[in-house]
Amino acid sequence: MSHFVLEIGVEELPARFLASLERELHDRFAALFAEHGLTCDELTVDTTPRRAVLHARGLLSSTPVREEVALGPSLKAAYDAEGNPTKAAMGFARGQGVDVADLFTQETPKGVYVAARKTVGGVSASSIIAEAAPSIIASLPFPKRMHWGESRFLFARPLRWVVALMDADVVPFSVAEVNSGRMTTGHRVHGKGPFEVSCADDFDAILAEKCGVTVSGAARRKAVVEGGNRLAATVNGRVLWKEGLLDEVQGLSEHPVPILGDFDPSFLELPSIVLLTSMETHQKSFGVESEDGRLLPHFLTVSNVDSLEPELVKKGWERVLRARLEDARFYWNTDMKASFEVWKEKLDHVIFLGPLGSMGDKCRRLSELCRWLASHPGVTRASCVNPDSAAVAGRCAKADLVSQMVGEFDTLQGIMGGIYGHKMGLDDAAADAIAEQYLPAGPDTPVPATDLGALLSMADKADTLVGCFGLGNIPTGAADPFALRRCALGIARILMEKGYRIPVEEFFAKAQSLYRDDIRWKLEKSEALAKLGEFFVGRVKNLFLTQGNDTLLVEAVMNAGCSDVWAASRRLAALVEESVKPGFADNAQTFKRVANILRKQGAGAPCTFSRELLAEEPEKALADALDAMGSRFDALWAEDRFDELLALMDGVRPTVDAFFNGVMVMAEDEKIRANRLGLLQVLLSRMGRLADFSALQM
Repeated sequence: MSHFVLEIGVEELPARFLASLERELHDRFAALFAEHGLTCDELTVDTTPRRAVLHARGLLSSTPVREEVALGPSLKAAYDAEGNPTKAAMGFARGQGVDVADLFTQETPKGVYVAARKTVGGVSASSIIAEAAPSIIASLPFPKRMHWGESRFLFARPLRWVVALMDADVVPFSVAEVNSGRMTTGHRVHGKGPFEVSCADDFDAILAEKCGVTVSGAARRKAVVEGGNRLAATVNGRVLWKEGLLDEVQGLSEHPVPILGDFDPSFLELPSIVLLTSMETHQKSFGVESEDGRLLPHFLTVSNVDSLEPELVKKGWERVLRARLEDARFYWNTDMKASFEVWKEKLDHVIFLGPLGSMGDKCRRLSELCRWLASHPGVTRASCVNPDSAAVAGRCAKADLVSQMVGEFDTLQGIMGGIYGHKMGLDDAAADAIAEQYLPAGPDTPVPATDLGALLSMADKADTLVGCFGLGNIPTGAADPFALRRCALGIARILMEKGYRIPVEEFFAKAQSLYRDDIRWKLEKSEALAKLGEFFVGRVKNLFLTQGNDTLLVEAVMNAGCSDVWAASRRLAALVEESVKPGFADNAQTFKRVANILRKQGAGAPCTFSRELLAEEPEKALADALDAMGSRFDALWAEDRFDELLALMDGVRPTVDAFFNGVMVMAEDEKIRANRLGLLQVLLSRMGRLADFSALQM
């Protein structure tokens, strides 16, 4: 067993490149080893801003040796009448690397052929890696690639050195005019090097001891967190760790050194979100709070050098942060001298999207749409939202886009609107809603906590959806520049989690009706709504599937209708629970048979039947069962008790089976046939509301 190490040394890589680089390098070498049967005990990849390091420990030093039998020409073609080998036999033997005398015959279904035994494998792992490594390195994907010097080689950053060792031997290859070797380069300050690596086993120790590099991302993260917590404790605080920022910070250094800095307490008059955003966005630093949750006048940052004058380094960070905070204070003070009335006027000069008008136009539409939503019975049954507050929230929703603060920190849009709303005397509910309007921002972020925030979020997303679809800006498999999938997913999640019962086609039609009549649409309004409806159904289906639900059960529920998204989600939950119960397969098979028979009849089957035409006992029994089930079904349906509705299948299914066994549904008499189909249609008109059983495979 051998130990192979590969180090790719580069100029500083962006932190966001590192995770994908680790994954791609690991997977490509794992695939290479698997292709050649080279097993290894451990395959790991670590990255820093200046290097990617791969270790393959316990690697087979050569491919497994095995014997293979290769078939050649037929016996008649291999030897002439005197038994002498022909050119075909000699060519085959030469090609297999054996003597013609070593050929033997092999019986096959097609006749007798000559064959040769040959030994394959035994190729050194070093030669395999040397041949494959240049193309693997060259093909590593990055969000952006560059070339340097006269070379046209493309990589994320200039390639500077390559270490490739199999135990103590160099694995020789060249990539981007850089030859592999055993010389590595360390930290620019703490161990610049170069340093010679005698064997693969010594590599990590040389990086850590001579180069001053912590190659493991997990180890760098641990050093940052533990060191930061110790420093914060000295001021009776705790660091406000943010996972995304922590990922970035650990990818910015090879030798992380936490530093606790201070800023003037007077800056605490600014909203904490402003202070934190300034620290995190510009300085890649973390805030520090007290035990009771108040922001303290300190920040935690990370240096890439262990300075001989740490106080000087600290003051440098503090000086830069102070300038940033002074800017933030200027924006805050300037904004506080303005008003929502001034900002709303400015929105008329901010374009929303091409032909769709200004942000002022959008806010006027949102105001009307929010008022409509707040008054909708599907909302009022689940919550109580003041329509006037809803109208205010919609009209002021985008006002902060023209504020100084959001102009500098665009990630604070909506959040600053909520803060300014409270400061400037806006309706409290409207201010809270403005702060939540962009939620949910993705599948893992929460929906708005307040009902008005949820309605404003839905209105904003629906307005964007109908506008973009009307202009023909429909997402494709490769492109969704206006994040319309996220908009649709956000609406679906809010409807499900808040329990709003708003038919989505009615909702989208209302949003579309609020656009001006003079807009030049690329699609007819009805066509745009139809395409939007199909798109939205697809996103709801995808949401159900990502929640781990069975595909067929999702299909069955979606086919029965998902205009009411909340009800569709509850029907799905009930169907999933019912599907694991004994007897469900038999129930589903019976109702699938009903659905299939009626589907073959098209629209011909009436949804009624006449008792005067019922002659056979099984059909009379089915009619009685339908009458008994009818009132019970309607009562349960009105109360959304979908689990109990599905349980009704247990009671009616034996009667339906007896009906199929006892009568001929497709009777020759047209009236009797229509009446029996009517019985089934009445049954399906109820059970078909729950699920499309024809979509199930039992």
